[in-house]
Amino acid sequence: MDYIQSNKLAWEDAFRHRKPGWGDDHVARLQSEHLPFLHPDIVRVVEGMAFQGKTVAQFCCNNGRELLSLMQLGAERGFGFDLAENLIAQAREMASTVGAACTFEACNLLELPARYTGQFDFIFFTVGALAWFEDLDPVFALGKRCLKPDGVLLVHDSHPLLCLLPVPGEEAYREGEVRVSYPYFRKTPWLENSGMGYLSGKYDSPTFTSFTHTVSDILGGVLRAGLCLELFQEYPHDVGITPVYEGKDLPLSYLLLAKNR
Repeated sequence: MDYIQSNKLAWEDAFRHRKPGWGDDHVARLQSEHLPFLHPDIVRVVEGMAFQGKTVAQFCCNNGRELLSLMQLGAERGFGFDLAENLIAQAREMASTVGAACTFEACNLLELPARYTGQFDFIFFTVGALAWFEDLDPVFALGKRCLKPDGVLLVHDSHPLLCLLPVPGEEAYREGEVRVSYPYFRKTPWLENSGMGYLSGKYDSPTFTSFTHTVSDILGGVLRAGLCLELFQEYPHDVGITPVYEGKDLPLSYLLLAKNR
């Protein structure tokens, strides 16, 4: 079994073990709040963009809450793709309830059908998505293939520096200290069998396989795909791993914009 199929089973199992009430407030928030599930870093960028009449997509969309938030800005159509069929089923239910013109598809992103070639004005990845791919080059090549001319790719994620630092619960972690404990150029994957914390809490789960990427993996992948880098902004705040290193003047997250010129 390859790691992508293994991750599919792990994510679907985590959703079945989801915390009581997880996702139950999503529809209400989508109906009452402005861009409720988009991080402020993303909001500052997308609110300055014109989405009227545009077709947008989220790769690795989870249960679709971020894509459904973005649709508030007036996009004509939205498409979300994710491995986990039960997460996609929840996304479809939410889209139907809020009346969003969104299509959600469960699939291996790297096997995205040819019908999506040149279909999107805007594609985005959010925190944690790129870590599920061993090699980023085919991921960004897919983004290039699926974008229309002058289409935009946005990536908002944790900074690669965080993969060097231990988090609470790991043996190397010491409260209040910044300890480089893992190699920056790590090639072996991270294997985890304790559930997906924010979704399920901890339990004895199927194996999640994720990967470390360097800044040059990210920027080089964008450039090798033939995309034009427009913005690479680093931030000193955490967007999903741990807040314990905030306030220490470290790069903890980033936002990237690239165009298909």
